[in-house]
Amino acid sequence: MVDESFDELIDSYIANHIGISENFLGVALALKLTANLERLFIGDELNPAGTGNATLAVLDKLVRGDDIYWLDRKHNNTAENSFFDLMDHFVAHLNHTCYTGITGYEFHYTRYPGGSFYKKHLDQFENNSSRQYSMVMYLNAGWAAADGGELCIHQNNVTQLISPTNGRSVFFKSSELEHEVLLCNKARLSITGWLKV
Repeated sequence: MVDESFDELIDSYIANHIGISENFLGVALALKLTANLERLFIGDELNPAGTGNATLAVLDKLVRGDDIYWLDRKHNNTAENSFFDLMDHFVAHLNHTCYTGITGYEFHYTRYPGGSFYKKHLDQFENNSSRQYSMVMYLNAGWAAADGGELCIHQNNVTQLISPTNGRSVFFKSSELEHEVLLCNKARLSITGWLKV
């Protein structure tokens, strides 16, 4: 069952350069990760996200308005460790089936408050090309069209809007597709990250 969601993501990526799976995390894990993110928000443990990497980070709410918290096995959190186990399985599957050579990853919780957005950008840094594939896994129960917050991907002068529906995951090449997060009309939750070489 897990490998089926992996193949759904990979097959749709091969077909359209944008992989989409409707249940990559599974219902139980998604609920636990959502609870973690909500707890971190209530505990004021999220930090404003910047643009650029650690040496060139810029905070500007007119460009990017989300708050984040990095996942780490050192937290010894059961749900986070289950997520990392899933990602280890996915990376092994991806490397075996597609010869991608991925050797690591990084992920953070992401929370866009109502009224926030992220303007058009690429996920690969100018001074560091280690990020190969971007992944976003949405944690938004009961999300409606009026809530906004679509992921808008720009490809060959065409835009594709992807609603951040609960359980949906998106996968694409970090260096190739410019994208943005459109205005959110309520809090929008996800896990966002990158597969790296």
